Amino acid sequence: MSHNPLRLLLDFDDRIQRDRDQAPAFLHRRDRRFALDCQQRGQSPDAALWLEQMERLSGPGNARQAGRAVQQRWRRINGGFAAAGAVFGVLTMAGLLFYDGGQRINVTVIIAFVLLQLLLALATTVQSLAGWQPWSWLQRRLQAQPPGTTLAQLQPALMARAAHTGGSLFALTGLLTLLVMLVVQDLAFGWSTTLNTAAQSYHSLIHAIANPWSWLWPAAEPSRELVEATRFFRASPGSTGTDPVQWGQWWPFVVMLWLTWVLLPRLLLLALSQWLLARKAERLLQRHPGMQALMYRMETPTLDTGNQHNDADDLPDTRTRARPGQLQDSQYIICWAGAGEPELPQALLAQDSRVLKAGGRASLAEDDGVLESLAEQLAGERAPSVVLVTRSWEPPTGELHDFLEQARARWPDGTTLTILPLAPDANREPAEHLVQPWLRFTERLPAGFANVALLPALPDNPYHTGSTA
Repeated sequence: MSHNPLRLLLDFDDRIQRDRDQAPAFLHRRDRRFALDCQQRGQSPDAALWLEQMERLSGPGNARQAGRAVQQRWRRINGGFAAAGAVFGVLTMAGLLFYDGGQRINVTVIIAFVLLQLLLALATTVQSLAGWQPWSWLQRRLQAQPPGTTLAQLQPALMARAAHTGGSLFALTGLLTLLVMLVVQDLAFGWSTTLNTAAQSYHSLIHAIANPWSWLWPAAEPSRELVEATRFFRASPGSTGTDPVQWGQWWPFVVMLWLTWVLLPRLLLLALSQWLLARKAERLLQRHPGMQALMYRMETPTLDTGNQHNDADDLPDTRTRARPGQLQDSQYIICWAGAGEPELPQALLAQDSRVLKAGGRASLAEDDGVLESLAEQLAGERAPSVVLVTRSWEPPTGELHDFLEQARARWPDGTTLTILPLAPDANREPAEHLVQPWLRFTERLPAGFANVALLPALPDNPYHTGSTA
């Protein structure tokens, strides 16, 4: 199990989401047993060791690594930003150093551009610290499905890291392009501005900018004489009174300007963004509600009452407050994980019914397509409703819970969902003990969003043995 804070947090959150469908008593016994085993080995139980234990219990091939999938997706995003930054760095520096032999390359323009890059780098870090998401439109395009609650809190830091990665490659390739053009071309630098600025004032600005490296490379700080001699004007672009050698003496300043105020800040802010991301992931893991519940289960002894035995005199009450409701008419029917095969009951179908399939062997992309299609069609409904057909003998899964969470986020407000568990014989009602898990499942969903219903009893149905609630 990787100890990378981001991956550890995402794997832990995914495991906690899957455990929501398990009985509390089972979770307590499992995690208490893990804590006792760690105590015998002299280890302090933590999230990484707990996840390793969960992987062993899941068996080979059944472990899900949500953190690795997210990391791989963001590596591709970072790679895209890096490639774009590298290309734009070459093009931008080539544009700044364009020289046709007549007009000088204006150092003032380069200074202004460097200042712009520094402000953009600082703004990227500030938005990450403040939790702003100016990249939200781009995130929706780069991610196939909306992020969960935990991942959404990390999005500003992740996007800041991607932006600094692109900015670092932009600065690096820009510096390399500058060095190459200094070798292959005879560049002539000068300075000019429309404002009435004296050479002394401009030299003071240059001195302040070059102060960080003046002790290391004195030649990279232009002298007052060089500043006075290399100012050019529109009326005399040639400046024939200036020694031609002086036009090229600006290049050490330009190189150190780019290195000190563009490349180094980007690299430092990239390292800072990586540290902030890891620190935020560690803090979210410590404050995760599932972590608090896990620590409680590991520290609290379990109490076996014996009620799990079938011959006990006093069995625990597993009934729920919810009861199956009436089946609402709906044009849209979702068959979950192969439910309703080979065919749906005729009492459920109408002439305008539209049957969709999701879950089970369907891919995530196909599930997403079902959600998008229904979102478009339900938008025009006055009272939108959907029927979800399931197999009563298969308990609700975390995959179905995630599917319904995405459905609630995408479908219009007020959409109602009716879960219809079918018995092996679709003409019969499912047994009560098979319906109870589905009733408990709807209780964990947001209030008013979903309810359980059974097929109505038909007068000519010879197999009907009971009445619906």
